[in-house]
Amino acid sequence: MFRFAIPAVAALGLIAVAAQSRATNPEPPAAAEGMGWHLSHEGSMAKLAYGRANSDQLALMMTCEPGRSHATVYGQVQPASPRLIHASTGPAEIDPLGGGLLEETRIATQDSVLRRFLRTGSLAVTGEAGRFELTATREERRLIDVFFAWCGADQA
Repeated sequence: MFRFAIPAVAALGLIAVAAQSRATNPEPPAAAEGMGWHLSHEGSMAKLAYGRANSDQLALMMTCEPGRSHATVYGQVQPASPRLIHASTGPAEIDPLGGGLLEETRIATQDSVLRRFLRTGSLAVTGEAGRFELTATREERRLIDVFFAWCGADQA
C-alpha cells in the first residue's frame, strides 16, 4: 500500500507547486472596454494617450513639442525602458483620478521602446500589474505616426 501512496502524494505535491508557481506569474490586464489610443493637440504640444476617449481615465499619456528630443510621459504605467528620466525633483502632484502621486518621466523619442512602438503599434509598459503591452489598431497606428511626425520625423 505504501508503494502506491508515496508516489501519489509526491505527484500531488508537484502538481500543487506547479499550480502555485503558475498563479504567481502576472497576466497582462485585459483591455477595458472603450480603452484605446487617442491623439490631441494643445497649442504646439501633441498628446498621445491610452485611455477612454474624451475623459480623464488614462493609463498613459505622452506629450511632445516639435524639435524636442524627449517626450514627457504621465500615468499609471510607464514605457518599459531602462532609460526613463524621472522628471520630478521636487514634490510630486497628486493624481486626481487615483489619489496617488502622479509620476512624470521623460523618454528620448529615439529610445528603442518607442521605435518599436512606432514600427509595430505595440508599446511595452510596466506598472503595478507588471510588464505588458498596450497595442494599437490600424486606425490608432495612424495616430501614432502623426504623433511621432509632430515630435520630429528624424527622432523616432
